[in-house]
Amino acid sequence: MTNSQNHSHYFQNISHLHHILAPIMLLPLLLTTITGAVYQIVDLAGKKDAFKWLLHWHKGHFGTLNLEVIYPFLNALGLFILLFTGIYMWLHSRHTSKKQSTKAQSND
Repeated sequence: MTNSQNHSHYFQNISHLHHILAPIMLLPLLLTTITGAVYQIVDLAGKKDAFKWLLHWHKGHFGTLNLEVIYPFLNALGLFILLFTGIYMWLHSRHTSKKQSTKAQSND
């Protein structure tokens, strides 16, 4: 396998990981963001006692399922993987488009 083929295969793996993980991570990241923001607003309004359940959801405690110990780490890991793979795909697409525009200009 040539270097170019290795690079293309690696890009496909990164892209596949990103496309699999993005929908999975959407719910926990949105839930954490929304519950944290709403709880801050409720706290500023002085009604935080009535909305303690928001804080529990924010921390990963979902009724009988208590993920408080690992929930922040899973969120952070998922976010970092999405960040890494997204930046890699963005840089790869920029590199590929520059290569194609240089090739098109040299053919003119």
